[in-house]
Formats: sequence, C-alpha cells, structure tokens
Amino acid sequence: MRITNMSVPEIVRETITRNRSIFDCLKMDLINYTALAVKIQPEIERSLGNSINLNTIVVAIKRFADSLEVKEEVEEQLVLKNARLALTDGIVDIKFSMKDSQNIDPLTILDKFSKITTNYDFFRSSDTFRFLAEDLDDVREIFDAIPNRENIFSTGLAKIRISIPPNQNKSDVVSYVAEVLHDNGIELVNAFFSQDNIILILNERDSSKAYDVLHSAILRTA
Repeated sequence: MRITNMSVPEIVRETITRNRSIFDCLKMDLINYTALAVKIQPEIERSLGNSINLNTIVVAIKRFADSLEVKEEVEEQLVLKNARLALTDGIVDIKFSMKDSQNIDPLTILDKFSKITTNYDFFRSSDTFRFLAEDLDDVREIFDAIPNRENIFSTGLAKIRISIPPNQNKSDVVSYVAEVLHDNGIELVNAFFSQDNIILILNERDSSKAYDVLHSAILRTA
C-alpha cells in the first residue's frame, strides 16, 4: 500500500501528461504558459479542492516545461537505466470527494482496504481521494455507502509501476515514457508520482504492448 498527498506541481504534471496535444505543444514550446494555466486552472482546483493562485500554476508549468527540454539521444536512452517494471491488469480507478463519501473517515476506508489487499495505491489532494486497486467485489463493497457509487469507478485499466533510482528525475522519466509509448501507438490514461515510483495507468488492451516496449527500452540501457 502506498499513500501520497499530491502537490500542485505534481497535479500540473499529471494533468499535462495525460493530455497528449498539450504535452506535445509544451515540449515544442508552442504554448503560452499563462494561457495554459488559465485553461487547466479549473481542473487543478477541482483536484485540490480549493482555489489556487494562477501564478502558482504558471510556475509549475514552466518548471515542467524546463524538464522537457530536448536532451541528447544518449541521455534519453539512459533515462530508464536500472528501472524496474511491474504490470497489474484488471485495475479500477476509484475517485471521490469527502462530499461524495458523506464525511466517511478516509482512515476507515484505508482500514477496510488493508483487510482485503495491500496491493493498492492511495492519492490525496485536499478533499479528493483516489485509490488504484484490483477490481474486486470486496473492494467495491467498501464504497457501498456512497450515493451513485458506480460513477466513482473507472474500469478496464491496467497499471505499470516503474521503480527508478532515487537520483533519477521523475519528470524526465514520465516525459520520456509518454513519448516512447506515443511513438508506438499507446496513450497514457494517467500518470502518478509516489515517493519512490511512477505509476502509469493505461487501457488494459494496451498494457502488454506497453510493458514490452518499456522493457525493451530498459534492456537497451544495460
């Protein structure tokens, strides 16, 4: 089990990474940072559960853009050096707010999860909570008390966990991985940063191919 509180820069990176057109424009320096900040501000605020200064988003965008500067081919090939992959199919993405949960204590939910499985990830941003777990009936039953609970589940997903050395820049890895997968006709559904891993969420139909592509990229760094 992994628990993560997401910061503004992490949410900005996540938002941009899962939008391929914005990601490409940002990487090629074809987009105005302030205009982009205005565009994604509502989504960032929904994720955080509170208002955020526009300049804070602009700064986060600029820092992410700086990390996407074109590197020498040799450097890019080393981005995944010593990385390890773990693929899990049959993942459900569960996202809800405290309002949705009618003030159910998240610690209670975590306790119920721990009695079912330890193979899940938990991300928190202000009053929004997100679980990534195997799609089990017992897991779904945890959320029986939430009204319209079927709306909080996104299914048909797979998860690839990338474990990287502590000194590796996670933004470099995500941008490189997103580009490699895109070049192979695979788009990310989402990407998350935990303390020592990067978690990629993909459509389940793409998971095996994505794993093979990334595994081959790692082998080339050996």
